[in-house]
Amino acid sequence: MLTILHWTILGVALLRASELIYANRNTQRLLSNGGIEYGRNHYPLFVLLHGSWLLAIFLLAPVNSPAIPSIFAAFVFLQLARFWVITSLGPYWTTRIISSPDFPIVLCGPYRWVKHPNYVIVSAEIATLPLSFGAWEIALIFSFLNAILLWYRIRIESAALAERRRIITKPVLNS
Repeated sequence: MLTILHWTILGVALLRASELIYANRNTQRLLSNGGIEYGRNHYPLFVLLHGSWLLAIFLLAPVNSPAIPSIFAAFVFLQLARFWVITSLGPYWTTRIISSPDFPIVLCGPYRWVKHPNYVIVSAEIATLPLSFGAWEIALIFSFLNAILLWYRIRIESAALAERRRIITKPVLNS
């Protein structure tokens, strides 16, 4: 029998799958417009981390524990913030690091205030979802693993972004 925990994890998995479809379309468009992928070798580690995180919550979190309303509400808020990030980057949003000196640096939405808002949001999601269901061990382990990967990824992404020349406040890309 599926519980609120299981339905939540399935919903998050479907949301992530739809994001990956959008990200892959953007990736292909960016590459065809002269983009270069950076850090390709570490990308499978993120896929493994995020897939394992959802699977660990699905299999190991206390099945019948009700969601803790305040923490679950924070997770829902993070989904809205994630959507803000995705729409702010528009055609430049992808799960990979794709860059070109000809692509602009987007400074709209949360990027006006935070250099890597998506990473802040994802880090909070990795902690809050399992905590919503009392699985603090999963939150701790995956937060630690995510921090290690993000430390490496942000260094690669910052180097790639340093090559950019133009700055815009709204994303525009030739289709």
